[in-house]
Amino acid sequence: MNSHFFAMLSRMKYIHRWALMRNSYPENISEHSLEVAMLSHALATIGRVRLSKDLDADRAAMIGLFHDCPEIITGDMPTPIKYYNHDTQDAFKRVEEEASEKLLALLPEDMREAYRPLFFMSEDDGYLWKIVKAADRLSALIKCIEEGKAGNREFDGARIGIEERLRQMELPEADIFVSEFLPSYELTLDELRD
Repeated sequence: MNSHFFAMLSRMKYIHRWALMRNSYPENISEHSLEVAMLSHALATIGRVRLSKDLDADRAAMIGLFHDCPEIITGDMPTPIKYYNHDTQDAFKRVEEEASEKLLALLPEDMREAYRPLFFMSEDDGYLWKIVKAADRLSALIKCIEEGKAGNREFDGARIGIEERLRQMELPEADIFVSEFLPSYELTLDELRD
């Protein structure tokens, strides 16, 4: 029997982010998920190396890689709508869970449990999911920085809000990343080479 799971996941490249905003460079959820995976790995590594936390950076990266897969079915819901109120958040969470179940059902039955932990949080993964959420916000912040560098002021307000939500997480791994690595995103390629 054929499985459509990976063919469906390959469609992440067709789902564009930031639909309500004018973009100088469009971003799809495939690109975003790769960046979130790399940032999740970095944050977990900072936690392990700098803060002596028992974190699995590889697992964090995999969760980051798969974190937006339900959007293949739901599309990318704009933040003002998705987080409008608790009822909306709860309803959208249920829709995302159903979408995740539909995607997992596309796998052969013997493979589903191997992928389930990438779509659904276990009690053991609570802190890693927080790491991934911070990486998701960092990715959005990086997008805002890139748009600002391109002269697009459309993302100025989003940048302020994302920076505040990132600070409110009170995640030391993210604070370290912001102070040590984020400033480089403001530089040009020539400045990065020096």
